[in-house]
Amino acid sequence: MSSLTGSTISASRPGFFGRLTSWLDAMPHPAAVCEIAADHVAVARWSGNGGLESGTAEGLEAGAIKPSPVETNVVNAEQLESALRRIFERVSLRGQAVALLVPDPVVRVFIFPFDTLPRRAEDANPLLRWRLKKSVPFDVDETVISSMRQTGRDGGLEVITAVARQPIVREYEKALEAAGAIPGVVLSSTMACLPLLAESGATMLIRAVGNSLTTAIVRDKNLCVYRSTSLGADVAQLDAHAVLDEIFPAVAYYQDTWGGELDRVLMAGFADREETLRLALSNELKVNAERLSDAVAGHGLSADARGMLSQGQEALVGWMANAN
Repeated sequence: MSSLTGSTISASRPGFFGRLTSWLDAMPHPAAVCEIAADHVAVARWSGNGGLESGTAEGLEAGAIKPSPVETNVVNAEQLESALRRIFERVSLRGQAVALLVPDPVVRVFIFPFDTLPRRAEDANPLLRWRLKKSVPFDVDETVISSMRQTGRDGGLEVITAVARQPIVREYEKALEAAGAIPGVVLSSTMACLPLLAESGATMLIRAVGNSLTTAIVRDKNLCVYRSTSLGADVAQLDAHAVLDEIFPAVAYYQDTWGGELDRVLMAGFADREETLRLALSNELKVNAERLSDAVAGHGLSADARGMLSQGQEALVGWMANAN
């Protein structure tokens, strides 16, 4: 059963991680989390105080996973399931509920304005599917939808809508089930990172995973922009100008819609290109740009969580951060 479940934004919580992510509160929140990416799988199990009880990662051969919103994703199910079995054995996750983080291209995210929208999912989803018909490259009748409310800049209702093809979500869920775990909530990996952005002002996250580039802009507790693009090459190998060309539409939309400038830019996933990109972003946008791992290192994270950030496992840390 696909579990990209719906929820509603509630009043925000105090604290570094609480402002943006109160909309996740209604979701189930297993202590164990598994990220399946194009080139690796990674798992972690967190304690109630944010400490890492156990965690591990394992690489996948090129082509085993091909993230897409419309086509088959799990090309080599045997390899994926074998890798999951090995890491679940090391972390003792067999038979346990696990949060499943899938590649960004699988889940499309939109921010729709509404005058009114029913709060019950069974009443709201038909209206959301109608709005989605012209926005997604697949049949909206075979999708799973999660909708989350927020107040827009003008005080009106906005609905953050995450949508994915149910058959594709099931590919990932079946792999977890075959490896002995129980898939709980399903979320795209960058959406799981958003608790790490919850500061005052306007923050833009630019995150590269394989050939996927995702740009998210949050302002206080609002998600203002979310844009994910699949490019023809590994994003971390692109030059800075190519990356800038991809993120400028998101910046322009934010400035036109919300007004004002960005207060900070955070980057993740660019490996040895990060310093070059950081300088280019700082010069072009006239704003401080830094690595995500550096920006959040001093904000109450455990030593284990900081270590995982340095290894590029920010999605697993973001999932943990929302629970605290």
